[in-house]
Amino acid sequence: MSDETLKLGLVSVSDRASGGVYEDKGIPALRDWCSAALSSPWVGVERLIPDDRATIERTLIELCDEQGCQLLLTSGGTGPAPRDLTPEATMAVADRLMPGFGEQMRQISLHFVPTAILSRQVGAIRGRCLILNLPGQPKSIRETLEGVRDGEGKVVVPGIFAAVPYCIDLIGGPYIETDESVVKAFRPKSALRKKD
Repeated sequence: MSDETLKLGLVSVSDRASGGVYEDKGIPALRDWCSAALSSPWVGVERLIPDDRATIERTLIELCDEQGCQLLLTSGGTGPAPRDLTPEATMAVADRLMPGFGEQMRQISLHFVPTAILSRQVGAIRGRCLILNLPGQPKSIRETLEGVRDGEGKVVVPGIFAAVPYCIDLIGGPYIETDESVVKAFRPKSALRKKD
């Protein structure tokens, strides 16, 4: 794997899916979205785990520290229910919090459902890995990452992924490029690479 290949952790947090009660929808939704959105090389490392804080913490540490992921997307476990512990686990292993990601996720989701204010998603950095807690529903995952569009398809509220490539630049990761029809990455002019 070259230094220009993004190592991407995809984690679905669900007691029932990890226990085989029903099929997990989080990892396939994350994988499908990343396959459509990322135009630069990436490899995924996937984990399906229960809503258990110690397990979530261990998994995040393993993916950041041992697997060397530069971006880690979690799905599920971010609501107010007693077993929703993904944000607590994320904050426990974080070196720094990135509160703008959670704020923007809730702003986006409020365009679709009033219960978005119940979401406790967070963004954080551990070492050289950006960790983002995403919703559990595939439709909500896509909306959060891509943003809100008007009737003509123009983005009116940016999705959180627009800021992810530049954040990865700043923490020492590979240069991520996106398919602009899915999500347009934003970088200051000084951080743009010249195209061949």
